[in-house]
Amino acid sequence: MSEDVPPLEVIAELTTAMDAIVQVVQQETELVRAGRLAEAARLQAEKTELAKLYYAGASHIRATLPSLSSAHPQALADIKRKHEEFRALLQVNLTVLATAHAVSEGIMRGVSDELARKAAPSTYGASGRTNAPAAGAAQPLAVSRVL
Repeated sequence: MSEDVPPLEVIAELTTAMDAIVQVVQQETELVRAGRLAEAARLQAEKTELAKLYYAGASHIRATLPSLSSAHPQALADIKRKHEEFRALLQVNLTVLATAHAVSEGIMRGVSDELARKAAPSTYGASGRTNAPAAGAAQPLAVSRVL
């Protein structure tokens, strides 16, 4: 966004970008909650482009904040309110993503532990109890980091 763009146009462009990214983030959150990770991953490129537009608009507004706050206080207040709503939505989205990550990591650790347990020889120690599998007994487990 260039410096000669009228302030209300900059605010309108930022609002449009913010509305679009909110829709994409909400859609991503719903897909991840439903366990449809491949579909959620397809939103990444669109989300990245919208985030760039949002960042550019927010940077432009931040640079012209003194003049905007005196010339268009209501428009600036509306942007701040929308930004706070966006932050709350992002917090929910990050929580859902972190939960999905923790669940999938727990599943992978469980699979790895089970494979190591089955691959380890079943012997008894001096105490008469079975020995735990040695760390070196675990077979490597390959995981694709791509959704």
